[in-house]
Amino acid sequence: MSGDIIRPSSVGGEAVRMRAVDKFFGEGDARTHVLKTTDFDAPLGGLVMLVGPSGCGKTTLLSVLAGTLNADGGEVTVFGERIDRMKAGALTRFRALNIGFIFQQFNLIPTLTAGENVSIPLLIQGKSNAVALKRAKEVLERVGLGHKANERPSKLSGGQQQRVAIARALVHEPRLVICDEPTSALDRENGVLVMQLLRDVAASADRTVIIVTHDSRIYSYADRMAEMEDGRVFRTLNSPDEIAAEHRGH
Repeated sequence: MSGDIIRPSSVGGEAVRMRAVDKFFGEGDARTHVLKTTDFDAPLGGLVMLVGPSGCGKTTLLSVLAGTLNADGGEVTVFGERIDRMKAGALTRFRALNIGFIFQQFNLIPTLTAGENVSIPLLIQGKSNAVALKRAKEVLERVGLGHKANERPSKLSGGQQQRVAIARALVHEPRLVICDEPTSALDRENGVLVMQLLRDVAASADRTVIIVTHDSRIYSYADRMAEMEDGRVFRTLNSPDEIAAEHRGH
């Protein structure tokens, strides 16, 4: 996938900083060390991809920096705030204002229409139903689904549900957008549409997009790439030229 890629005009400061982060799952003999004192950074302004083999900890890392999982050690800083130290209520408010999360499994509410699903982040912020639904329909238009605003998820294809989930993550214009395999359920045409939309978000100097992906077709959209293996980020490629040189032919 490719297209006219707009890069951020300026990049300065950090959106995300993770230092020596540990995460365990399970107890006793079944305890698994998923993130192993790993470090990860993402700058303000730009699109960062996180790649690596299945099971290496990519989705867990995303969940920790989104605040949906607690770290078991280390520091997690988002826009200068130590979210690993926040109490539950403060963290919920911080996420509602600053973070949009695109889940691999969509996580749409089956009893709500596409428009109602997309409006949820705005309702959490205290917007009226009318304002939230109007904005939701505008964002659904941007992902090519304005005509499906009144349909429930069961009436939508997997690719359409994915685009609804992406619209929901973008509707409140978060400063940080976190995506778990956003193109996995999409054909080429819709994959390009979604990546161009995420690329436009990342072109702003004060907004950041982080994507976990196995889809090498979208590597050209990245400004930076972090490579993971066995619970750690072992290498970071810091420019589109470096990414192209290391992943040419993928």
